[in-house]
Amino acid sequence: MKPLNSDWFLTQVPGKPMGRYAHIITLRTTDSYPLFQTDGELNTARINAGVEHKDLITRLTIFKRKQSTPERLVGRELLRRYGCLSGEEADGKKDTGEDGLPICDYNVQFCTTCPDCIAYCFAIGDSGSEKSKVITDTAYSLTSYDHSHEAFTLNAPFEDGTMTRHGTVTSRINEQDHVQPQVIFPAVVTARDLTENLFLYVLNNVLRTRRYGAQTSRTGRLHNRVVALALTDGDIFSNLLFTQRLYDLLVAEDAIQPPDPLNPDVAFEQAQALVPELLREDGITVDQLLVGEELETLLTEMKARSADDSGIRTLLGDAFVDSRAYHKAWLVKSSKR
Repeated sequence: MKPLNSDWFLTQVPGKPMGRYAHIITLRTTDSYPLFQTDGELNTARINAGVEHKDLITRLTIFKRKQSTPERLVGRELLRRYGCLSGEEADGKKDTGEDGLPICDYNVQFCTTCPDCIAYCFAIGDSGSEKSKVITDTAYSLTSYDHSHEAFTLNAPFEDGTMTRHGTVTSRINEQDHVQPQVIFPAVVTARDLTENLFLYVLNNVLRTRRYGAQTSRTGRLHNRVVALALTDGDIFSNLLFTQRLYDLLVAEDAIQPPDPLNPDVAFEQAQALVPELLREDGITVDQLLVGEELETLLTEMKARSADDSGIRTLLGDAFVDSRAYHKAWLVKSSKR
């Protein structure tokens, strides 16, 4: 990863916070009609449209876990696919499968050694837990709820394609609000105190994940467009501030014209110009900021590595070496005490 400052990263995940923050600044853009909901209704928030534009609007939201969970599941899928984790289900009696690989069953039995457990956290009741080193926060849509969702009537017809059978009309009809395509959610994914290998593991998960929201087989497409990568000594601006400031810029450019969808390319260009300004306002030390051509070089190299069988095996293997080292250095010692 030539454009990335490898010397900045720690060689081993520390036992205590060391102030090494690596931020993946993205625009999450819907490609279909996903569902970000709780209790059957889309999640929304009533907040100011922008920093300069104080008028209140209702925005769609994506809660924290609805962002991180799909990404870590993609990573776990890769770990099993390339022989780092066993595909066997946990039975509470053994830690490894017949293939000799660790059994790591999500929310059932965590192995505590793999990159997912170390980067994203685990909890094993009274037996111990690990705090997540990948931090996400609620993301807010740039455009208002009124112009970002659509209600659909859903039905389940019989095999002849009709809703009637033997003269009786089925009651299997329902109405559901969906998020429209081309709705943009500015979001920051923060990795704290990870090695370079584990950070690249997290970045690869962000780039690869395509489906978010309710786990249905026909909806949920969303892609992450990385605006910038920032290596800093502290936390940076919130998703809400990022969204509101970007909204102000887009209004000034006359780019928000509801009910027409927002042009993702225009939002991306404005976000690239905004990020350095927001970082200066944060008053923190920025060791490296990757935007523009340098960022594209890194992402192109990442995608090429991820698309190659030997490349993805090396990426996952290197991340596993670092996660196992942390397990041996801190978690095994803690359990012995």
